[in-house]
Amino acid sequence: MTKVTVNKSARQENDELAAVIRQRLAEHGVLTLNLVSSPGSGKTSLLERTVRDLSGELRLATIVGDVQTERDAERLREAGALLVQPITTGGLCHLDARMVTAALERLDPESLDILLIENVGNLVCPSSYDLGEDMKVVIISVTEGDDKPLKYPGMFRRSSLMVINKTDLLDHCDFEMDAVVTNARKVNGNIESLAVSCRSGEGLDSWYDWLRTQHERKRRKEPA
Repeated sequence: MTKVTVNKSARQENDELAAVIRQRLAEHGVLTLNLVSSPGSGKTSLLERTVRDLSGELRLATIVGDVQTERDAERLREAGALLVQPITTGGLCHLDARMVTAALERLDPESLDILLIENVGNLVCPSSYDLGEDMKVVIISVTEGDDKPLKYPGMFRRSSLMVINKTDLLDHCDFEMDAVVTNARKVNGNIESLAVSCRSGEGLDSWYDWLRTQHERKRRKEPA
């Protein structure tokens, strides 16, 4: 029997690359967020509104991960993102630091305030991969059920903010806002939460204020 010695795990290599990414962006005060969700949560819609509403105030760039197409990246280009770098994973259910490193070759950190990474729609695999972000932001919609944090605790445990999207549909869904917040805090007692509707605009000002606060802390090198 031949023994094969593995000196470095794939996850260790990913974490080392992520540390390099984090250091590079931190040197320029770039706030980097890893946006994670299940498919259909409205993640791209939230990014579209954010880019349209804040691009005159903050310099925003996006890295967009998708399994097959570049449709989400095209939507963000049309919305006016400073840079949209698409990553087609070819079937992989998550982005990794190697993919982000390649995407950053087109990025000038000195020209940025915030980098928004739109991960592949999946609440399992992306939770385990560090992309060099400052924080994960998990996005769910009221159409998904208020027990989502209990079903996918790893993602909510590793996220700093939960954005509850599509609140304009609340009257049509069996979804309790208090319940989802309670469930999320059972998993992660420090998680913050915001409720928004990209269609009506409800709650978006709170999301933008949160982004401004985190960017200012990053710029001042304060802990998030």
